[in-house]
Amino acid sequence: MKKFIIDVLDYFYAPVRKLLDKQTFHYIVCGGGNTLLDIVIYFITYNFVLKKQIVHTPLVSISPYTAAFIISFLITFPIGFYLMRNIVFSGSHLRGRIQLLRYFMLVIICVLLNYLFIKLFVEQFQMYPTIAKILTTVIVISFSYLTQRHFTFKSKKEE
Repeated sequence: MKKFIIDVLDYFYAPVRKLLDKQTFHYIVCGGGNTLLDIVIYFITYNFVLKKQIVHTPLVSISPYTAAFIISFLITFPIGFYLMRNIVFSGSHLRGRIQLLRYFMLVIICVLLNYLFIKLFVEQFQMYPTIAKILTTVIVISFSYLTQRHFTFKSKKEE
């Protein structure tokens, strides 16, 4: 699977090789694809699975936009780690468990940022939840890219 993904990415990299380095291109495509998947899952879950209804559990009631976020996260987290570790930042010298720990910490921070921004945009600015999710994603992805490149999957040449 890894070789197939890299071969496809490399094929589409040729026309933009003068504009972007390969790692950045791979990040944009892999991260963008995973983000698009996240947004689609969020939209379908919010509108059709949860039907914009509050999710009641024995312990707490969860807003539909928060529940949709949790569901989309549970699907896209492992996909994102696989793509970042094996496709985008495969040159990292860090051990896999260190990468996973750092990736998990980064994701927790990104989850908190997602939650805070979505709550802010939906509840304070009265934005439609899917639009709030897209805007939040743009902010969090910028932070995530810089952190992954220089911390989570750091390569030897950066030290």
